[in-house]
Amino acid sequence: MPAADTFPRLLIEHAHQRGDRPAIREKDLGIWQTYSWKQSLDEVRSLACGLHTLGLGRGDTLAIVGDNRPRLYWAMDAAQALGAIPVPLYQDAVAEEMAFVLTNADVRFAIVEDQEQVDKLLEVKSRCPRLELIIYDDPRGLGHYDRAQLRAYEDVQAAGRDLERTRPEFFEGEVAQAQPGDVAIMLYTSGTTGTPKGVMLTHDNLIVTGRGGIQRERLTADEEVLAYLPMAWVGDNLFSYCQGHVAGFCVSCPESPDTVLTDMREIGPTYFFAPPRVLENLLTTVSIRMEDASRFKRWLYARCMELARRWGPSILDGKPVPVGARLGYALADGLILGPLRNVLGFSRIRVAYTAGEAIGPDLFQFYRSLGVNLKQLYGSTETSVFVCIQPNGQVKPESVGTPATDVEVRISDQGEVQVRSPGVFHGYFKADAATHESMTPDGFFRTGDAGFFDEDGHLRIIDRAKDVGRLQDGTLFAPKYLENKLKFFPFIKEAVAFGDRRPFAAAFVCIDLAAVGNWAERRNLPYTGYIDLAGQQPVHDLVRSCVEQANAALAADPRLRGSQIHRFLVLHKELDADDGELTRTRKVRRGFIAEKYAALVEALYSGQPAVRVETQVRFEDGRTGLVRAELPILEALTVDDEDERRAA
Repeated sequence: MPAADTFPRLLIEHAHQRGDRPAIREKDLGIWQTYSWKQSLDEVRSLACGLHTLGLGRGDTLAIVGDNRPRLYWAMDAAQALGAIPVPLYQDAVAEEMAFVLTNADVRFAIVEDQEQVDKLLEVKSRCPRLELIIYDDPRGLGHYDRAQLRAYEDVQAAGRDLERTRPEFFEGEVAQAQPGDVAIMLYTSGTTGTPKGVMLTHDNLIVTGRGGIQRERLTADEEVLAYLPMAWVGDNLFSYCQGHVAGFCVSCPESPDTVLTDMREIGPTYFFAPPRVLENLLTTVSIRMEDASRFKRWLYARCMELARRWGPSILDGKPVPVGARLGYALADGLILGPLRNVLGFSRIRVAYTAGEAIGPDLFQFYRSLGVNLKQLYGSTETSVFVCIQPNGQVKPESVGTPATDVEVRISDQGEVQVRSPGVFHGYFKADAATHESMTPDGFFRTGDAGFFDEDGHLRIIDRAKDVGRLQDGTLFAPKYLENKLKFFPFIKEAVAFGDRRPFAAAFVCIDLAAVGNWAERRNLPYTGYIDLAGQQPVHDLVRSCVEQANAALAADPRLRGSQIHRFLVLHKELDADDGELTRTRKVRRGFIAEKYAALVEALYSGQPAVRVETQVRFEDGRTGLVRAELPILEALTVDDEDERRAA
């Protein structure tokens, strides 16, 4: 067998070296089921042999759809063992979105989790001419379905075991044929600004990049990881699948998305990734619980957190701290901080990353104050995630760190961040022109992000390069930066900023129903649902205070002082991926929203006090309906307005 330079070879190596150690876990009906490396290899071998009997071969594509499940991760190994290419799809995608990927990727076979995913694929199968067979894991609800189009996962493995008995050398022979430069997986971009593209990543791209991260953070085979983010997202593929294969640590799959917090407490991960929205939701949960606590507990929490914010980050970074402060922090840790880390499932975390969007300084410092070694990283699907990482002891809320191992980063004359590294992708599938356009002549990938290096050599990202604009007076306008400033507040879930070539900056705001609902209940403010709550005057005043605090923060930056938000409205509905307003990775599709709500955008700049809106929405069962509301246009005080008022 050649060197362990592909994922199936790494699996075989771990099965030989640490065969009885846990490789992957799954919580089912409240009980953790653990599979060793040897058991995982046996499962992969029988599945790969079974897929071969169905006709899956080198260069074919295999769609994988469902929540994080051992059998779906094994399907990736099995496809790679045969030289086929796994193509994970977002499990919450609607059938239409899946149809595009299935067709574009020339998918022949699909392995799905359950009846929900089977139904979506059957709905669009007639439009996916190459899709031959759907293999399902969970048989519940599928007893009466047409068996000609479906096959049970167990039946495929049974056929594979029959092949193993007659050709015991088959699996290892197929694995031996693979090359490190072969495409290992195809992951589709989120489609924030256009049609999603299939990003082809090789074994080398992922393994070399993953190994660099392991060495930098000194990860070992003893780490514990919770795989709870979509398998179609490159971060899960790198942190769970890739680095698990390289380092040999155990990956645990939660029972369901609703049990992640409970499952985290039980597993106690040591290595963790969470996008800012997950960390925001956790903090919102903590804040809501503390609001409902007794007066003494609220006082104790406030005092301990005040001390933690002052000294916690310095203690975490190993910087000099007075003895009295260390003792006070230790007392706070015993009373509040330690129990809070335990409630969040963060008691054993050694390294935690956040990426995908900017994270608010207050939110970032909150977790570091607790003693959680949370760091920001920067990357993309096309770079196998790792571009920049914050080094230990050099963590700054406003930066994304220094270049990762073997990564070159430069800033073009136009201010664009460009990257050259072993992780830069093989190319876009069936899109040679787009691949060529994304690369510079000397081999750097054009990220499309605008940024700069600070005096310490840390990269700072401003916005997408094409989104950075100017107000009519020439003031820099970075919409994503403004949106993130607003989303730092727990009461604001989403924001969309406008202002390029306009006289001033304005915004749409979506409230966080849980946080604002709790705030309303504590003030005896009745409401019937999101639309009712979002339309109430006290909620408008609450959001206005958040906008004005964001304006104060913007005013402190000379480059952005002029882009303070003058007018805003509170949207009558939450932005939804099913309505095309967000990507499946929860990124705002600003261009789509500007077009869909063009009348609302114009109302922000027309001077009118309110605007009527009628919006079509898609419900979870696929039905559509209309939502009508009258939205007031709200004014926000800027720091310049305040200065003028004081002068008067």
